[in-house]
Amino acid sequence: MPRSEHPISRQDIPENALKVLYRLHKSGFEAYLVGGCVRDLLLGVTPKDFDVATNASPEQIKGLFRNCRLIGRRFRLAHIVYGRDVIEVATFRGHHPEEEEQPEEKSSEKSKENTSKQSDHGLLLRDNVYGTIEEDAERRDFTVNALYYSIADFAIYDFANGIADLEQGLLRLIGDPEQRYREDPVRMLRAVRFATKLGLRIEPQTAAPIHQLASLLDHIPPARLFEEFLKLFLNDRAEANFEQLHHYGLFTRMFPLLRSALKNSESMEYRMAQQVFADTDARLRAEKGVNPAYLFAALLWYPMQAHAEEIMAEGGLAEFDAFAISAADVVGRQARSIAIPKRFSLPMRDIWMLQLRLRQTHPRRAIRLLSHPKFRAGYDFLLLRAKVESNPELQELGDFWTQFQKKNPVPDADTTSGPRRRAGPRRGRRPRRKKTDG
Repeated sequence: MPRSEHPISRQDIPENALKVLYRLHKSGFEAYLVGGCVRDLLLGVTPKDFDVATNASPEQIKGLFRNCRLIGRRFRLAHIVYGRDVIEVATFRGHHPEEEEQPEEKSSEKSKENTSKQSDHGLLLRDNVYGTIEEDAERRDFTVNALYYSIADFAIYDFANGIADLEQGLLRLIGDPEQRYREDPVRMLRAVRFATKLGLRIEPQTAAPIHQLASLLDHIPPARLFEEFLKLFLNDRAEANFEQLHHYGLFTRMFPLLRSALKNSESMEYRMAQQVFADTDARLRAEKGVNPAYLFAALLWYPMQAHAEEIMAEGGLAEFDAFAISAADVVGRQARSIAIPKRFSLPMRDIWMLQLRLRQTHPRRAIRLLSHPKFRAGYDFLLLRAKVESNPELQELGDFWTQFQKKNPVPDADTTSGPRRRAGPRRGRRPRRKKTDG
């Protein structure tokens, strides 16, 4: 598609991306904007990232840019760093050679770079096989992502009828869907995310194997699924993503603790998930922040509460102690599917434990509780529970804390930093004696 027939202008492309494209081009290499940024520009959407594809190898790219770092083991990529701006540059991918054609011992430097490896389930563990732009297009996941904008002639190259699919509102996988999902099961999550983000329908053959292959997500590293969780639910399509993931049997692969409960759309667990994601969409559209810790706390609240009740019944522990043990157990079990960093798992536990402390409405204790660093998150979660459960006692408790905050406003600094410790020695501690000679 020549420049005269498409709307993309260099004025739409950030300066740093243009620098990368032009330097590669002037050095004799092919250079293209590729994938989502081209797709979004065609749709009139501002891209989040601008990715580049080239026939230069990662080492050749590094030789051209002093501000380049090579990353990735599974996919070898070059990151060109301009302050906080990072331009990702990928070498054209090629087709994998048949196993019998791969020599057991590879001696040449090129063969060391050109390596691929698959697991027993068909998952690509390593994919450093380089090729031509045509092969690269065939290796991309969806037709709408196999679009290339050339800096040489400003034309768009469409290798998989992606523009036609965009016009028809279809999201279609390139190649055999089952094989492509087995190569990378995360493509099932990406199919849902792109469909809701772009307002596309998942093409029937692309959707057909998802139910059957959903269990392949069990083989994805938990850290990678955490990143996918953020992409799916920290945007203004969280509720739609939840409903689609649930429809295809993918959501409970990410949250196995909810597997039985979510079979019933009237269950508290289902209503909680639906409500917290609807609230997330509303907050993001109002340009307010959302903490992943709050989402995890909401999704795992009922499994944690049920486990705490079991611990109290079996061990006779106090409720606070049972909650503490249950919280650690549930976070640990969830981390087998989605790794939750401590910067989120610790606030999750605070939000849960605050549900017990918020019952304490004596004025002196209530005043102290207002200064808790996670009070606001705990209070918001109390209101969420009251809404989901339609519980009069929770609603009454939420009303108490709403009115109590109005009567006793606490500066924002105190709610984020917590109570300040007084300067000077602690009461009851003797000052150290100075050492004296003799």
